[in-house]
Amino acid sequence: MTRPAVYLDHAATTPVRPEVLEAMLPYLTSQAFGNPSSAHRFGRTARAGIEQARREVAQAVGAEPNQVIFTSGGTEADNLGIVGAALAARDRGAAMCAVVSAIEHKAILAAAHAVCHLGGREVVLPVDRNGQVDLAALDAALAEVPAVVSVMWVNNEVGVVQPVPEIAARCRRAGVAFHTDAVQAFGKIPVHFSELACTLLTISGHKIGAPKGIGALIVQERAAVEAIIHGGGQQYGIRPGTENVAGAVALGRAAALAAAEQAAEAVRLRALRDELAARILAAVPDVVVNAARAERAPHVLSVSIAGTDSEAMLMHLDLAGVAVSSGSACSTGAVEPSHVLTAMGVPRELALGAIRFSLGHETTADDVARAAEVMPAAVAKVRKLAGVLGRA
Repeated sequence: MTRPAVYLDHAATTPVRPEVLEAMLPYLTSQAFGNPSSAHRFGRTARAGIEQARREVAQAVGAEPNQVIFTSGGTEADNLGIVGAALAARDRGAAMCAVVSAIEHKAILAAAHAVCHLGGREVVLPVDRNGQVDLAALDAALAEVPAVVSVMWVNNEVGVVQPVPEIAARCRRAGVAFHTDAVQAFGKIPVHFSELACTLLTISGHKIGAPKGIGALIVQERAAVEAIIHGGGQQYGIRPGTENVAGAVALGRAAALAAAEQAAEAVRLRALRDELAARILAAVPDVVVNAARAERAPHVLSVSIAGTDSEAMLMHLDLAGVAVSSGSACSTGAVEPSHVLTAMGVPRELALGAIRFSLGHETTADDVARAAEVMPAAVAKVRKLAGVLGRA
């Protein structure tokens, strides 16, 4: 009998939780299908769903309901945060400059490039071998009073946790807007918007058990950003357009669950992650755990294996019934090493052999044992193939 496949790619996406599906279903049927901008009873029902979802997200992240702006996902929220803040600075007559770290998600890096296309500029902050942002470089950038600084709270490829409260405080003292991509942080480490000196914060639904296509940007005040999508006056004019009601309801329910379970899940996932790392190292002793000395979120384990390449490893692990990633799902198919590992100074050979295990709500101890069990054979096969092809 074929054993069911093990899914260890939760940093890429998560299955929709049953509670979330139940909450959103009425808004996909004739029960509550109305346009939330309509004044009749059908519209009012949809509007009530949106406002309830806004309250749930706000409570989950420690914000006020009027600070929650629903988007189509993390990428749009990141773009609204970066480009929107740059446009707001331009309108004030200030410099249109975006400062980002070298290990940001491509959504942030591309948004910073977009600021350049609009006539502004970008500054990329280096990181050390543990993936930590160079705070001296940050201070130098802040001295120029940029429009916005963006540093992700938890890196999606290696799980490194940045000192976001300290970075946010430095930005506040400099009078600079600060944005953090908390897509991989929310639900894994404590996130409380009102306790941070933070201007903008991004979350994404499909990382916490909601469907793809819904996210939110938490906005401290309306003047912090200018709209990058233009239309009606929905969502305070920051993100106009008819809202994705079912998606917002799903995000609200998923956010509430993630916040309520965060502390216990962090303990459970950290234990499973550490067990997985120990088993892999015992089976393949020359495996390197990336960012092993850094503070890391509990759900991500990135390892590099000399003499292999990540795409071949993914294929062999998939054939063995274990689904993992080579890093960011948005970079699948890239032939160059991860920009994150490159920025951290990981040697090219090791960077090309990096794979990411990411755990989630459904992950069990049996999943971890199965993944570790199939690793030695997969590594041996890939190394043998590399030798035959002359790449060893």
